[in-house]
Amino acid sequence: MQKPSYILLLCGLLFYLSGQGQIYSNNRKAQQAFEKAGNQLKNNQYDLAIASLESAISLDPGFAAAHQQLGDIYRRQEQYEQAVPHYSRVLQLDSSLTALTWFGLGESLLNTGRYSEALHALEKYAATPGLDSTGQRLTKKHIADCHFSLTALKHPQPFQPYNPGSSLNSPYDEYFPRLTADYQTIIFTRKEHNRENFYESTRDSSGAWRSASLLQGDINSELYNEGAHCISPDGKYLFFTGCNRPDGLGSCDIYVSRREDNRWGTPHNLGAPVNSGGWEAQPALAADGRTLYFVSNRRGGQGGYDIWKSVLQSNGQWGQPQNLGPAINTPYDESSPYIHADNRTLYFASNGWPGFGNKDIFKSQMDSAGNWQSPVNLGYPINDHHEQSALSVSMNGRQAFFSTRRSDALGGLDIYSFDLPQEVMPHPVAYLKGIIVDAENEAPIQADVAVTDIQANQVVYHEQADYEDGTFLAPLPFGKTYALHIKQPGYLFFSENYPLDDSTKINDAYEIRIALSRIKVGSTGTLNNIFFDVNRYELLPKSKSDLDNLIEFLNLNKTVRVEIGGHTDNTGSETHNQTLSENRAKAVRDYLIHAGIATARLTYKGYGQSQPIASNDTDEGRQLNRRTDFKIIE
Repeated sequence: MQKPSYILLLCGLLFYLSGQGQIYSNNRKAQQAFEKAGNQLKNNQYDLAIASLESAISLDPGFAAAHQQLGDIYRRQEQYEQAVPHYSRVLQLDSSLTALTWFGLGESLLNTGRYSEALHALEKYAATPGLDSTGQRLTKKHIADCHFSLTALKHPQPFQPYNPGSSLNSPYDEYFPRLTADYQTIIFTRKEHNRENFYESTRDSSGAWRSASLLQGDINSELYNEGAHCISPDGKYLFFTGCNRPDGLGSCDIYVSRREDNRWGTPHNLGAPVNSGGWEAQPALAADGRTLYFVSNRRGGQGGYDIWKSVLQSNGQWGQPQNLGPAINTPYDESSPYIHADNRTLYFASNGWPGFGNKDIFKSQMDSAGNWQSPVNLGYPINDHHEQSALSVSMNGRQAFFSTRRSDALGGLDIYSFDLPQEVMPHPVAYLKGIIVDAENEAPIQADVAVTDIQANQVVYHEQADYEDGTFLAPLPFGKTYALHIKQPGYLFFSENYPLDDSTKINDAYEIRIALSRIKVGSTGTLNNIFFDVNRYELLPKSKSDLDNLIEFLNLNKTVRVEIGGHTDNTGSETHNQTLSENRAKAVRDYLIHAGIATARLTYKGYGQSQPIASNDTDEGRQLNRRTDFKIIE
């Protein structure tokens, strides 16, 4: 798709090629070179046209039309530094040549970071009588960029980008860095000899990146380019952009590949309705694996390339894409969305919102009503007059990765990491990384995994563990307490509690190994999400998730009889603790009976402080000893 500025560029070129208002050189050879360049431009032979125009200028340094066309071509190729002197020379030679000279100069100065000069040139062009709506809109947008940039430069953000060196970067272009949720694996695109392929690196024990290598398997192809991708939080699925493939629906489509035994399987086209006859690319998968953001130029957008989203339906199919609307998208281009694991903070690139010229990175957050807030520019010097894109942010919100061109780059675009300023951080998220195995034979189990916000009794994560290795990875946004439940037919269910109410006092990464016990007489499970007030035995509402899971377990295993056991720490007298534990166990049994479980299948017993599983000398130990469990008795 053409940028709007290219329309103005083509108008300028055609102005000369049509012969209307064309300025001739008195030097016959210079004029011949200029006319030759015109024919080359008609055939899109830009390099040859540049050579012809340079020849014309060397023969006649005052040939204003040749300078104008050279400026236009360099601007078309985004070589703005080379365009500026030619536009400036035109104005020295003949300021009345065309108003487009002021526009070309202004846009080129904007994209080289010379904002005061750009503002002057653009305001001169804006004063031209009879500007069409396209010219007015784009010029107004560029002037807004200048004003924004001049203000933002006075308030720089803290920014110390770190180049990880040759482990990730090379003399070629590296871009679109995407990391797994645990930040142990990075996958990025490297463009080498005009070929795009995926590379991967993992951290060693010291946290340093190992030397990157090509992804193994069937994902990198010999015939096509691969890039603009995202990784599922557990690192098992890679969604990426593939263009001009035989199974494509449009020019570029979104594909998915699965990691199998450290090799990537054959990519599959996501098909309609995500892909269309247009251009779909740059996918971003939400942490729950159920919302896919991507970029498309399909009909129904705000103009240019827009960000869309599709939600996974209960039947396993992706739903009809929805445009994110004018709160995110502009009449210009938006790209490289990244949805943070908090599911409410979106980072993306745009040249439509006020910025520093070219594309900047913006942040928008979704409010409690589900509406996107006005995007915020990440500021200078994270953004500058160069193009920035494809930001990735750690789950705890502190560190970011992106690609840019800098003086310390190994070549072209390099991958950098940096600490995010506080004001543009997302809501911090921890993660729970687990592996589920059989307690007897250590075999991995593809069990059902659910994480529940116990205060709201709302399931926030629900997936099956990986069928190959029994692993899963669940995001846990800070500010809530979560219940983890693991279920598998033939096994006792497992529950655990994760209080993440205060992000300053707790971990942001949890790793757990869960050994599920088979259902047999004597097997015991702990209900880690049963809650009572101190010295009370009335069940608190946030106990509901564990109670409901126990009810489901009993309904699925109708021949099982269980004993509900109550336990306390050693605080208080033995008599008091014994009575308290009995009353608490009875409260759980009564809840189950009220829910329809037959009384004959349930018994209860209080053990008081007689069966500690940890030391009572610490708060942590006493908390473990205050528990409710269940035991298979028949």
